[in-house]
Amino acid sequence: MELWLFILITISFFITFLFFFKSSNPKNTKKLPPGPLFIPILGSLLWLRGTPSHFQSILHDLHTKYGPIFTVHVGSHPFIYILDRSLAHKLLIEHGAVFSDRPPPRPAARFPGMNQLTISRSPYGPLWRLLRRNLISEILHPSRVKLFAPARQWVLDLLLSKLHLQSSSGVVAPMDSFRFAMFSLLVLMCFGEKLGEDAIKDIDSAQRDLILHLNKLELFNIAPSITKHLFRRRWKTVFELRRRLRDLFTPLITSRKQHKIKNSDINDHQRFIHSYLDSLLHINLQEEGGRKLSDEELVSLCSEFLNAGTATTATALEWIMANVVKYPNVQAKMREEIERVARDGSEVIKEEELQRMVYVKAVVMEGLRRHPPVHLVLPHAVTEEIVVDGYVIPKNVTINFGVAEMGWDEKVWEKPMEFTPERFVEEGVDVTGCREIKMMPFGVGRRICPGLGLAVLHLEYFVANLVREFEWRGVEGEEVDLAEKPGGLVAMKHALRVHLVPRGSARVM
Repeated sequence: MELWLFILITISFFITFLFFFKSSNPKNTKKLPPGPLFIPILGSLLWLRGTPSHFQSILHDLHTKYGPIFTVHVGSHPFIYILDRSLAHKLLIEHGAVFSDRPPPRPAARFPGMNQLTISRSPYGPLWRLLRRNLISEILHPSRVKLFAPARQWVLDLLLSKLHLQSSSGVVAPMDSFRFAMFSLLVLMCFGEKLGEDAIKDIDSAQRDLILHLNKLELFNIAPSITKHLFRRRWKTVFELRRRLRDLFTPLITSRKQHKIKNSDINDHQRFIHSYLDSLLHINLQEEGGRKLSDEELVSLCSEFLNAGTATTATALEWIMANVVKYPNVQAKMREEIERVARDGSEVIKEEELQRMVYVKAVVMEGLRRHPPVHLVLPHAVTEEIVVDGYVIPKNVTINFGVAEMGWDEKVWEKPMEFTPERFVEEGVDVTGCREIKMMPFGVGRRICPGLGLAVLHLEYFVANLVREFEWRGVEGEEVDLAEKPGGLVAMKHALRVHLVPRGSARVM
């Protein structure tokens, strides 16, 4: 033990000496944005005292102290944070081509034998453009989104049926039902199949288990050649979970390939004519000899599609409904608008009717502003070294853009921490950030979330129909707690609990 301690101290001293020697050389001096002091290997986190729950307040304090752009070192790697809306607009919109890359994958993300091809993580270039253009034109274009209206009604019926059943037993915690509904809808859009509940749950479980264990692999970013042997059981677990997901996806991929070849049962009510998987099967990678995507690559892209729109949308839905419960006046205004616009007595609100529900749209927008499901967009990187406001941003350095801080900016929003949908009735806001950034729950610029329109449609559709179907009441003796649970996904610390009172006659399910 003493020998190992001596070796560790010696290595640390040697690395620290080399760092300060290198830093003292004028040729190597680059003026990074300011930030807290750091020590090589240990980084700035030595001074960032507090638990993960304090991370947002830490970023706010650093923003206040160092200005619109600052640096935090994790180990010896600089991470640049930008929480200012004007600077974000300058970099992501005015200089979007330079700031649209992704940082190089860290060692833990490079799995031998595992293809990690995804749109969100791909470098800025031809492959990314091809995959993103396919997603937008084949699935997310408004004309394509309309094709899935029957799927949305199918999932809504399943959700309302579950909530009716739960409401008869007393207090309802709807988040699990929200999440399952969103996931079921995306499974149908992805594979074009109406799967049974057990099959959907198997896929959901496999996805969540894999993500959970992938998050535990950050350890392998430190001396990967050593740690992958010391903790080889973790590697083995991840490979097994990936294989499990592949085994669930492969029959669906094979079935869809055969369906496209035969094209014989397009009237099957369990099968949709078009799906995201169909569009991927038609892609040719011209820069690689025109080859098709492999099954391993199809698994990664389908998995990304399911992940991207499930947890974030379900979390946003819970935040919105929590405020609907907390503020009965908001619910009353929504109900009045719904009754006025949707007069034909149909069982569900039609999607074209949503376009005339100004207050429902305002409630959704205010929910996204006040409670964005993620407080930082996926990391960006620059394609070339660039100077910003007198500071050097090195090529490939990790750049993080804040979401919550921009949506809570007192210079833009009056009383920003209050939930006030009326602000969006009086004046709309461009969430794409083309003209200026006031809020960016989906990011902005070339890497803006391509599913922005679909996510907003899903939120409006489910919020409106949930309020039409039930009166949402708080549980007696319990306050709706809007405290946040820290993490990459910012959910409610204490899950929403409500009483659901069916409005009028119950639906026949």
